[in-house]
Formats: sequence, C-alpha cells, structure tokens
Amino acid sequence: MSILRVTDLDVRYGQFRAVRDVSFNVEQGEILAIVGANGAGKTTLLRALAGANPVKAGTVHLSGTDITHMPSHLRVASGLALVPEGRKLFLDMTVEENLKLGRTVGRMGDWTVERIFETFPNLVKRRHAATGTMSGGEQQATAIGRALMSNPDVLILDEVSLGLSPLVVDQVYASLEGLMTTGTTIILVEQDLSRAMAVADRVVCMLEGHVVLDSPMGATTREAITAAYFGTEAQAGPQGEHA
Repeated sequence: MSILRVTDLDVRYGQFRAVRDVSFNVEQGEILAIVGANGAGKTTLLRALAGANPVKAGTVHLSGTDITHMPSHLRVASGLALVPEGRKLFLDMTVEENLKLGRTVGRMGDWTVERIFETFPNLVKRRHAATGTMSGGEQQATAIGRALMSNPDVLILDEVSLGLSPLVVDQVYASLEGLMTTGTTIILVEQDLSRAMAVADRVVCMLEGHVVLDSPMGATTREAITAAYFGTEAQAGPQGEHA
C-alpha cells in the first residue's frame, strides 16, 4: 500500500484553480521530485498536503487514513512534516530551541537533537546561536532538522536550494545524503532539475496546476522532463503510468 495517495486534488484561490485534478502515489521509502515552472502549482500542492491550504475536491490518504480535511498539527502528529519555502524559523530562538519544537508533537522515533547535529555537522558550533544570525544554509539545515525531530513518515521539502549559493546548496545536499539512505519517504520540490534527477526515484512534473508527467526517474529522460516542464511538446520517451 502506498504511504501517501493523492486523488483528483483540486485547490483554489477564490475561483482560480491553482491545483487541478492532481493524482499520484508515493511508496514507502521513495524519493519523489515534483518539478515545474514558477506558478505551476507546486507550493500550493505541498501546502494542501500539509493542511495549510484547504482542499476544494479530491482526497489525501496517509498510511491509509483520510487526512484531506485534517488540521495541519494533526497531520504532523500522524507523520507528515513540511519544510516550507522560506524556512519559517523562530529567528530569535537558538538552533537547539527550534529543533526541540519539533519534538512537541510527541511521535515516537529515533530522531534526537544529537542525531540532527550528526546529520548536519555545520550546526554543531551554532547550537546556541539565534537562527536569525545564521547563514541561509545553516537556517535551511535547522528547518530540515526541526521537521525531522517530529519523526515523520513522510518529509516534504519545498525548494531546498532557493536563495542559496551553489556552494551552500552543495553543503546542504551533502548533509541530506545520509538522510536519503535511511528509508525516509521524501517529497522534494527542487528548482534545480539536475539535482532533482540525481536524487529522486520518481518525478512528477506540473504545468498550470495539473500533472503532465509522472514517471520513474530511470524510465524517462531529461528531454522529456524539460518538454513537460515548458509544455513545448508531447513527452517523448517512456512515461510511468499516471496514478
């Protein structure tokens, strides 16, 4: 059974359909990359999965439970955690204090403050620093660590590399490598297509609010993803079955 199943999802801002009839499944331990141009509906979709945007129609199931209209804090308690675009840290609180907030949901699991520092060693010396004084890479690592402290079954990462220098992005992804081998299910929105293709098992491409490509990464090509991304032509090459 899929750990996350999204069926015919419709999300609106007034009369504008930002997400239209979106369906896909995510398997346990899978890394799913969601790509698409600005305005394709990616962030709106992630916020709907996390409960921050209301759903007009369709369903979201987590581990077989319908969470479509569940409040966001209960979704975290059920095992779904979002690292939002812009990180949304408490800037006057220290790294350790931000991390400990992730434990307040009370889910059992292996993630501890010390394990976060092992995963993101660049945070060790900044443990007692206010996050508002830190670099973008350090803040991103803290935001990911805070989400992991809730011991999620599904971790959603929105634009990990946004606003960071290439060197800092390299550092963040180097720290994520260990996480990506632990069997944690990850949904990743990434503006850098090369990075997405390098780490993901599966890719979903969105265009104007709907899914135009859903395929195992090994069964598609960069050219097919690029064509879907820009809507320039029909996808060339093999394509996974649309769930």
